[in-house]
Amino acid sequence: MAPLGPAGALPTSAEPLSRSIFRKFLLMLCSLLTSLYVFYCLAERCQTLSGPVVGLSGGGEEAGAGRGVLAGGPRELAVWPAAAQRKRLLQLQQWRRRRPPSPRDNGEEAAWEEESPGLAGGPGGSGAGSSVAEAPQGTLALLLDEGSKQLPQAIIIGVKKGGTRALLEFLRVHPDVRAVGAEPHFFDRSYEKGLAWYRDLMPRTLDGQITMEKTPSYFVTREARISAMSKDTKLIVVVRDPVTRAISDYTQTLSKRPDIPTFESLTFKNRTTGLIDTSWSAIQIGIYAKHLEHWLRHFPIRQMLFVSGERLISDPAGELGRVQDFLGLKRIITDKHFYFNKTKGFPCLKKAEGSSRPHCLGKTKGRTHPEIDREVVRRLREFYRPFNLKFYQMTGHDFGWDG
Repeated sequence: MAPLGPAGALPTSAEPLSRSIFRKFLLMLCSLLTSLYVFYCLAERCQTLSGPVVGLSGGGEEAGAGRGVLAGGPRELAVWPAAAQRKRLLQLQQWRRRRPPSPRDNGEEAAWEEESPGLAGGPGGSGAGSSVAEAPQGTLALLLDEGSKQLPQAIIIGVKKGGTRALLEFLRVHPDVRAVGAEPHFFDRSYEKGLAWYRDLMPRTLDGQITMEKTPSYFVTREARISAMSKDTKLIVVVRDPVTRAISDYTQTLSKRPDIPTFESLTFKNRTTGLIDTSWSAIQIGIYAKHLEHWLRHFPIRQMLFVSGERLISDPAGELGRVQDFLGLKRIITDKHFYFNKTKGFPCLKKAEGSSRPHCLGKTKGRTHPEIDREVVRRLREFYRPFNLKFYQMTGHDFGWDG
């Protein structure tokens, strides 16, 4: 006979049965939650692996600039879920920071090289930190297929070997500046391709951002064509002591063609009479007043800014302040963005666009000039002096090349 319960009643089988059902319910619930968690993790991982990062894509951030973009272009990215887009953009931003710009497709030399994090203070800056680590707004706009491509509102039109590459890279730190990395050479080499082709080279911009490009050969070639595109275009000319500029121009050519004649023999039509050969491009480019006369037939002087190549080295923040004012931009680029590299003799960016590491002008910049006969240099200075004085008068600025 079964023992009596606490109240004198027989026990029932309901109690162990209910405990058994409860255990099974808990096991099923745990199994379901585990499966959901695994599925969630796998889904998140798949989203971040939707496409590889590749370089030199035709639909990239900057046509011809050699920058990497997402496979498939911005339209493919636009159909991804929002979480995947954010993760992919973060991946790209980190990848861009690790990768320095590659050499230009059109023969233009790579302008920047990465440096070690050690920052030595100097004339170019105070050594303080910078706040330009984040990728610029325009990068996100491009990848999300936002914004639009515009014809440039500002162009750096010259001069060759004046410091145009340094100026452009410094300006690209500004969040409201979007610029093509490589030189488009549209107005002097590809004009027949049309403005639609030219516009397609430009990076995407948002409201309030400025589209820019730089091709230093424009200053000596195609002022009328730029005027035909837009008479409101702002023009920036980086100028440098024409004698030093000519020697630098020759030095660059010599590095590519070691068999060319000497600087002295190219400078004179007749060494005995001292007649300067103005047909040689290295000499011709430095006659700034002559070229400026052509531009002033199409643009008022107020739409042109003349930047000192010498002060761009000695006081980059000061010259960039003038440029930002000219472009109607807030003065964001200041001393804190620069430090002076004593080895190169140039100011460097503490953090370039899309990078968290210091960047300097590349090894091809700041080449050692060959020794030039002092008498040749003296005659060149005499030749340029009247043109320089006229240029000072036209621009209202004494650049001090004849002091």
